[in-house]
Amino acid sequence: MNIEIIDPCKYPGWNDLLLTNKNCSFFHTSNWAKVLKESYNYKPCYFTWIKNGKLSALFPIMDVRSFLTGSRGVSLPFTDYCQPITCDNDCFQEIFNEVIKYGKKARWKYIEWRDFKGIPRDAIPSVSYYGHTLDLSPDKQKVLSSFRSGTKRNINKAVKEGIDVELCHSLESVREFYRLNCITRKYHGLPSQPYLFFKKVHEHIISMKKGFVALAYHSKNVIAGAVYFHFGEKAIYKYGASDWDYQHLRPNNLVMWEAIKSCAQNGFERFSFGRTDLDHEGLLQFKRGWGAKEETINYYKFDLTKSAFIKDPSGIKTSYSFFQKLPMPLLKLAGWLFYRHVG
Repeated sequence: MNIEIIDPCKYPGWNDLLLTNKNCSFFHTSNWAKVLKESYNYKPCYFTWIKNGKLSALFPIMDVRSFLTGSRGVSLPFTDYCQPITCDNDCFQEIFNEVIKYGKKARWKYIEWRDFKGIPRDAIPSVSYYGHTLDLSPDKQKVLSSFRSGTKRNINKAVKEGIDVELCHSLESVREFYRLNCITRKYHGLPSQPYLFFKKVHEHIISMKKGFVALAYHSKNVIAGAVYFHFGEKAIYKYGASDWDYQHLRPNNLVMWEAIKSCAQNGFERFSFGRTDLDHEGLLQFKRGWGAKEETINYYKFDLTKSAFIKDPSGIKTSYSFFQKLPMPLLKLAGWLFYRHVG
């Protein structure tokens, strides 16, 4: 294997190269790499094997440097899943050995990657999530028939309540989503990712027609929204937010349905609902209502000092009550200060 370390942000025709391998996803694209690099100053190190002009193997890594959380290689930060692309276990081991050598020279604490079905059996996941994937069809009724009755009922309720959904590519729509996202994250006890991140999402993804924003309106007020990405034949729901005062109108259900319909009509074959914490019952019930296939997404961490797979400490909190009490300007400042350190 002739393994090269490539920066996809600079490599001509990177996305076209990705499409030569059926196992690629949106998160392997140069669009996503540019967002992470320019938002948080991460360094892309994509360990790549190109054979006869086609992508044979890929282990995408961002070199994350932080005086708070240390240095590590992450594949990839703020990414739901990003499986290494390999042809077999021997191929994975060879490319992984190159990543280990690089990581030791770079003084990384560990290497983290997000899901891989071909991982050695002795590897223990650091943490696990659920993922949900829906098969799409141009036949709207065929897709609708797989939904639970409660999901259909909530879609109809949103329509009867006069909710309108608009699919957008403008920077203004991203700003509206960011506003809602700040409200939603505060409610859940977390800061939002900084506005610069969403601005880069618009610059490199939404405006390049590699994704879109769906906004729900009620009486001309934006009350819910979601951000979607797509590449090749696959689409993914990445971020969702809403104004809690309007939850009883079920705008999130209509937002999701309009997005699914659009993706199906535009020829995408699969729709991912992203990752979900194993104990997040409310979100799990929402995602299970769409008739999607459920599977486990395992993340892995390889400690370079111990030369062993490690688990994340138990009891890591995903919500902090003091964030709920912060005024919005301070909450935004917290997101701007800390997100790059937790990637």
